[in-house]
Amino acid sequence: MLGGMQNGMHTDTERCVRAVQSKDARFDGWFFTAVLTTRIYCRPSCPVVPPKPENMTFYPSAAACQQAGFRACKRCRPDTSPGSPEWNQRADLVARAMRLIGDGIVDREGVPGLATRLGYSTRQIERQLLAELGAGPLALARAQRAQTARLLIETTPLPMADIAFAAGFSSIRTFNDTVREVFALSPSELRTRVPKNRASDANSSGTPGVLSLRLPFRSPLNPDNLFGHLAATAVPGVEEWRDGAYRRTLRLPYGHGVVALTPTADHIGCRLTLTDMRDLTVAISRCRRMLDLDADPVAVDDQLRTDPLLAPLVDKAPGRRVPRTVDEAEFAVRAVLGQQVSTAAARTHAARLVAAHGEAVDDPEGGLTHLFPSAESLAALDPEALAMPATRRATLTTLVRQLADGTLHLGVESDWAESRARLLALPGFGPWTVEVIAMRALGDPDAFLPTDLGVRRAAQELSLPSTPTALTARAADWRPWRAYAVQYLWATDSHPINFLPA
Repeated sequence: MLGGMQNGMHTDTERCVRAVQSKDARFDGWFFTAVLTTRIYCRPSCPVVPPKPENMTFYPSAAACQQAGFRACKRCRPDTSPGSPEWNQRADLVARAMRLIGDGIVDREGVPGLATRLGYSTRQIERQLLAELGAGPLALARAQRAQTARLLIETTPLPMADIAFAAGFSSIRTFNDTVREVFALSPSELRTRVPKNRASDANSSGTPGVLSLRLPFRSPLNPDNLFGHLAATAVPGVEEWRDGAYRRTLRLPYGHGVVALTPTADHIGCRLTLTDMRDLTVAISRCRRMLDLDADPVAVDDQLRTDPLLAPLVDKAPGRRVPRTVDEAEFAVRAVLGQQVSTAAARTHAARLVAAHGEAVDDPEGGLTHLFPSAESLAALDPEALAMPATRRATLTTLVRQLADGTLHLGVESDWAESRARLLALPGFGPWTVEVIAMRALGDPDAFLPTDLGVRRAAQELSLPSTPTALTARAADWRPWRAYAVQYLWATDSHPINFLPA
């Protein structure tokens, strides 16, 4: 059922009603149910008795519900459902705009800033978002601010004025009015409704700038390759696996942070330490993106199971995600450092770069020491100071120079095809490097690595074609989820990337 969903599912009334009546959590985030009699909107899996079909209407976004005058349900908390997987599998204008809004661009640079990043007029963007989502960029950003405010109200002891500022509101009055309008409760009433044990668990340290929260996802989720890959390739000083959590430093718009991400059966535990609370929304968005938490694993796995040679791999450990990144430019640099060397050697090269040129940070709770060097700082280096072969040095210096001066931009809003073409034009960039950046940095779910040694070994073991040309032809049936097929193929190996660390 999920695998065949297309854009605009909220317009298929019969299908939406069936999902609501069966309380199917797989549809949470795909559409929202607004109840005409109560003026409340819910996620499809809301535990209350479903309303009569004639009293239901459906919207593609929480922002559209709010704009139509509906309030968020206090039981199912629809604003906290996983994000729509649609934005991660598409590369059109609306999807790129949604990824940018999720990254907080409207709060930082306004709608003109959003338009500039996308290369369209504000009118074009507003028209397309309104047509597809029932809400423009300001309404979508407002809904996100409301969600961030609720999170801070319920999980931190911060004063309300600080929460308003951190969530991106321009004034206390706007903050109060928005929270009351969206949740039918004042900020103080929202806080008093939180059970004391939940509030204490959420911010057990009481340390300013530190908060703990849960990141939801659609089941199933197999954490082995996701956290195994991040831990096995972790750059010392920037990343580490400690006490069952993947920890790393974050470079953020207003400051920096440290995050610890812990896999559990039904959510990802997220402990954030931020130097500026205005970075909360961005930090959450980037962590969700790195862990691919808005994916639709049922749709992905159903498609891959249609290949009889892949089906046993999917059935053995369903729900694999694509490990991605919190910083696209950083990943591109690391991809170059990892060209034609082992995982251990790539970590060593990156660690030297970090120790010599990264910005120092404090981490009282662990062993993190630096932010990964920015493209600007690397572009300013004397190339002779880079301890690597001359050809790779030329590849790296060209990359960081173009990233620094804006000739090449890799971000959530990037056009996947255009970015591939720009990367391929750089010296030393072949198909493997470009596709691994497309898969893990740009987030293209259909990126494919037919020349990768691990993929070719797995293909041979499974009696799939092992030459790049023949394997690419066979993989046409796996589209648009070839990046996920790569994860299942890699999982046939005993490499540490496929296992949670002890």
